[in-house]
Amino acid sequence: MTLTDLELPVHTGARLEGLPVAIIGAGPIGLAAAAHLVERGIDFVVYEKGDTVASSIASWGHTRLFSPWSLLVDPAAERLLRETGWQAPPADALPTGAELISDYLAPLAALAEIGPRIRYGTEVVSVSREGMDRTRSTGREHMPFLLRTRTEGRIADVAARAVIDASGTYATPNPLASSGLDPLGLDEVRDRVTHALPDVLGRDRARFAGHHTLVVGAGHSAANTLLALARLAELEPGTRVTWAIRNASAVRVSSSADDELSARASLGGALEAHVESGVIAKLDRFEIVSLARDGERVLVTGRRGDELETVEADVVVNATGFRPDLGMLREVRLDLDEIVEAPRLLAPMIDPNVHSCGTVSPHGVAELRHPEPNFFITGMKSYGRAPTFLLATGYEQVRSIVSWLAGDVEAATRVELVLPATGVCSTDLAAGSFSTDASVGSCSTGAVGGSCCS
Repeated sequence: MTLTDLELPVHTGARLEGLPVAIIGAGPIGLAAAAHLVERGIDFVVYEKGDTVASSIASWGHTRLFSPWSLLVDPAAERLLRETGWQAPPADALPTGAELISDYLAPLAALAEIGPRIRYGTEVVSVSREGMDRTRSTGREHMPFLLRTRTEGRIADVAARAVIDASGTYATPNPLASSGLDPLGLDEVRDRVTHALPDVLGRDRARFAGHHTLVVGAGHSAANTLLALARLAELEPGTRVTWAIRNASAVRVSSSADDELSARASLGGALEAHVESGVIAKLDRFEIVSLARDGERVLVTGRRGDELETVEADVVVNATGFRPDLGMLREVRLDLDEIVEAPRLLAPMIDPNVHSCGTVSPHGVAELRHPEPNFFITGMKSYGRAPTFLLATGYEQVRSIVSWLAGDVEAATRVELVLPATGVCSTDLAAGSFSTDASVGSCSTGAVGGSCCS
């Protein structure tokens, strides 16, 4: 995309002057957008559904990221933080999710320029234009956005000049059934199905110790949960682990000696060793159809070829990846790829059949724009169903978008991020680095079923 291609006006008007930019989500990307807006002198408000900063990351805070600190801190955020005397963590250290919050995101959210503009406990239910549904066009670009919010049960409408949706995908995992729908019977056993990246060796240990767990998924989130369960099986008698994938192999979990990511290769190698030893029972080509309760257990029925097969488990871990919640954007004019549900111009660049984290080119406003002027989906959500997202790439996205909103087309089209071709995708600790007080995992905000969100 050339500079000429982007020489379109940043829409303004009497109704838009003085209104803030609305940022949905106070995670790493939303806060990075806030930092860039601070530097540009543009007013903003951040709407965060959770009660704290980065509430999704907090739920997998036990997980250690693979990317080092050098790739986890947004440049604008770092500049603002250093003005307060903040000391950056060691560039090559690998933080946990909890450390990412405590050492970076929480201080960033507490800055005087950002903290007062965050609305915690406020969910954005839907986005539209003031007085206009998606069918009306005349003067649309000059009307404010209308965000319907919910705070402690109270509904309110707020206006904004532009919207940056950085709400992520962690709250909307892919369904367990290979059809893309929830399996029949899910409601009956929902209390026995858990989200990706449970804290197997810590907070959630009692749920898994001495029980049979079925982990569903073929990416790094599944792999790390499986390795944690294998460790738990060594510590707690009666702990059993079964791994279900719908393909013949888990191609996203590398064990190649040629992999420049040594920890990623170790992850795959450790998993293969546990499968070969029988600690982890592998069930391949298993396409889940239905779930049913049998006392305190779950009966998971799937199709293998032309036959139906049923597996009994005490707990099912859904590590099948994530998808964007697009329901809130029903009145917004979007241009999304019909397969991965990412912005159409971005989709070919992130196709998981072609690209991994390190081969996705830096990109910005050119690839992220929609028919709705001044509306942008960023971060993990911008990648739709593709598990190749990287925080550093998200930071480049919002730098470009904020430059565009500031009217700086040259900066918006300039690429400022340089990534190594490899060495940046998410996995976790190398094999053998487990401990009973810190679980392994991959950034699954990541993925996650193998995402590269870190």
